[in-house]
Amino acid sequence: MSEISYPLKGSCQCGQVSYTLKAPPLKVVACHCRQCQKLSTSAFSITALVNTDDVEFVGELVEWQRLAESGNKNYAKFCPGCGNRMYHYNPDAPDTLKLKAASLEDTRVLQPTVHLWVSEKQDWFHIPDGVETFDKQGGV
Repeated sequence: MSEISYPLKGSCQCGQVSYTLKAPPLKVVACHCRQCQKLSTSAFSITALVNTDDVEFVGELVEWQRLAESGNKNYAKFCPGCGNRMYHYNPDAPDTLKLKAASLEDTRVLQPTVHLWVSEKQDWFHIPDGVETFDKQGGV
């Protein structure tokens, strides 16, 4: 596999929102919680934790907010045209955001090293050997 070269480009499904990721993610996480299963319409959601300064968005984004079970704020920014979620963030932790990195043009970065909420994972999915796992939220 060839080396990933930054910056990387990404966009929503309709193209109204685009972004540039200027540096590698701090980590890539697969979350198996029920909320992420609903979001992804799959067994888990993949998120790249990135420094806020390492990503630049172009286009209008709208916001949706909810409180996590822990009480942490889990806000989402998404495209008003196609509804694609672009990232999640906690306004109390402004230095990082959780990029929904499946929207990248080069998705080789999507190799999770951490799996969260495995207590809610689908029974048919087998977590690869050698990755860190947490029954709930730990690790991020």
